[in-house]
Parts: sequence; structure tokens; C-alpha cells
Amino acid sequence: MRNVFTVATANVNGIRAAARRDNLAWLAGCGADVICLQEVRANDEVLAKTLADCGLGHWNVVHTEASAAGRNGVAILSNGDLLRPRVGVGKAEFADSGRWIEATVGTPLGPVTVVSVYVHTGEADTGRQIEKYRFLDAMSARLKRLRINSKKAGGHVVVCGDLNIAHTELDIKNWRGNRDKAGFLEDERAYLTKWLRTDWVDVGRAYAGDVAGPYTWWSWRGQAFDNDSGWRIDYVLADADLARGLEFVQVGRADSYAQRWSDHAPVLVRFGSTS
Repeated sequence: MRNVFTVATANVNGIRAAARRDNLAWLAGCGADVICLQEVRANDEVLAKTLADCGLGHWNVVHTEASAAGRNGVAILSNGDLLRPRVGVGKAEFADSGRWIEATVGTPLGPVTVVSVYVHTGEADTGRQIEKYRFLDAMSARLKRLRINSKKAGGHVVVCGDLNIAHTELDIKNWRGNRDKAGFLEDERAYLTKWLRTDWVDVGRAYAGDVAGPYTWWSWRGQAFDNDSGWRIDYVLADADLARGLEFVQVGRADSYAQRWSDHAPVLVRFGSTS
């Protein structure tokens, strides 16, 4: 058996709504060792029942919901043990926001700390945008600490989720019309640039190369999906050592509008051994 580790990430836009549309068939059949979910929008009991009803009840789960009912919520599912779970990005302001959860899993490649993160959309020139920057500041500090800790432990880190930022012009179809909109503001994009200049790799871009897309989010409205007028805002960031073993990245874009089970497409990534 080859030494590989496969992780999937999906903003489900409400786990119950996704289950009604698709019975979570993509998640059940993707073959991942670990699945990260964002915008779960359910409490622990509802999440457990929904997963069980869709044939995913055997997975181990860690989950944090937001204090505001029906909002946010992130989770990690694993077919193995989820060790040392931690909720929150490290700043008290966001402790009960349902936006960050992490846990360590044993893999053939060594221990991997997995993060499921949801960064909210923001809105230019408003308090929500300032709050988004505060979260990204806290995330920057946590990413640095995670990598220090993983190096000491001889392990890896993979950060999965909806960052609500299109990093470059390749990551958004209509970039000219969105230069002053949240999600494509220079100050937001600078965070990703900074992270990728250190020890982090955007494996989706590394695999796709310098091409437009592949996008991971399209509005439900109008012809955005049919015209592939999307944004690439769902990421898997891996430490550079783990990323050297990148084997493939697959964006699970639905074949048609009618077959969509979220406004986001899931992303599946496989890493192999480099030794």
C-alpha cells in the first residue's frame, strides 16, 4: 500500500440543505481520509443525525458551532482518531464564532494537524471588513505557531477552508469589476501573499498552474454557474514539506446547475511520500 494522505474540504452552505439536495453523496464517495466542512449551520446533534442519515455516521467528528444559531460552524471528519482538538483561532473575540477548529490525525506521512476554517465575507469600508482583518491577523499568528509546533513534532499542517478571498486575477472571473469589493481587496489579498512567502503552499494553484480558475464558488443567481463566472475562494494550504508530495487536486464542480448541492464546489487533495 502506498503512503498517501487525502483530504477534502467543502463549504456545505448548511449541512441539512446540502443533504436534502445530494444526500452528501460526494462527501461519502470522495475517498478522503479527512473531510473539512464549513458553514455547517447546525448543532452537534443535528450534524450527527444528518451524517448518520447520509451514511457518514461512522466518521469521527469534531465540530464547533457559532453562538448565533444558524450561522457559520466548522467541522473535521476523520476515519481515524482526531487528537488534541482545539477550537478557535486564538483570539477571545472569535472564540464562539464557529470559524476555526483544528485536530491532529495520524497518517502514513506522519502526524498532520488539520484545520477547518471559515473566514466571513466582509464588506468594504464597514465594521464587518475591519472584523475580517482582525480575524486574518489572528489567523496569521496561529499559522506561524502551528508550523513551529509541527516542525518540533516532526509533523505537518494542512489548512482547509473558505477564506472568502480571491488571491490573484486568476482566481476570479470578473476581477476588473470587483477590485473594490470585499473578497478581492488589495489588503485582503496581501494576507495570502504574505503566508505564501513563508512556509505555506496554495496547493490548488500549485497544481493548476498559471491558468484562470478552477473556480470554487458561483452565485446561485443568474447565469454565473453556467458561464463559469466564479471565484476561487476555497483553499488547501499545506506546509512546504507536505506540499512537495502533492499528487493531485480535484475541484468537484457539479455537472449542471441542477446538480449543485452548495454554492461552493468541494476540493479534494492527495499527498504522497517524498522519501
